[in-house]
Amino acid sequence: MTWDEMAPLLWQASGESAVMVAWSTLFTVLFGLPLGVALVVLDRGGLRPMPVLKSVLGFLVNSGRSLPFIVLMIAITPFTRLVAGTTVGTAAFVVPLTVGAVPFFARLVETALREVGPDVVQAAQAMGASRLAVVRKVLLPEALPGLVAGLTVTVVALIGYSAMAGTLGGGGLGDLAVRYGYQRFETALMIVTVVLLIVIVQLLQSLGDRVARRLSHK
Repeated sequence: MTWDEMAPLLWQASGESAVMVAWSTLFTVLFGLPLGVALVVLDRGGLRPMPVLKSVLGFLVNSGRSLPFIVLMIAITPFTRLVAGTTVGTAAFVVPLTVGAVPFFARLVETALREVGPDVVQAAQAMGASRLAVVRKVLLPEALPGLVAGLTVTVVALIGYSAMAGTLGGGGLGDLAVRYGYQRFETALMIVTVVLLIVIVQLLQSLGDRVARRLSHK
């Protein structure tokens, strides 16, 4: 296969992977950030201790993280069909990507928030700040470098998940690698796909690390 034949395939597959990762990242932050905050706020010694509810949320998060992603994709097929109306295609696989990434990101958010010194929180409370104000104006800003680092790790994981999604009809670079690189023995295309994935991950990781370092020096 020549480069002129590979280029359109790579361009289309890259676009499909980008759409999957972008939308799933958005939904992961929307659901995972509040969940991570809740794991901290509801814990013993937190801003609003509710150990039982925290234990339930922790169990759900751990359950979600314990399943290999390819098993998760198959297990939640009925839920994917309910939400997306189908179980194949780029849009459909945003659902399992999000479900798989939310528990992962929530734990990273929890870890970042726990790095915030308790004296900072106590000082805000002593000045009369409400629980919501402490979260919005103290916890999240102070933990921002860690949150950015956690988001970077999550996006990199989502790229890997999206490649696996291609094996079950999700499209993207994973689908390209399977259909052409594996089933049709197009070794050159497989190599280019692997190199492209490595380059994308390296660029994203470097960008995330740089932003996290700048935030930590402010």
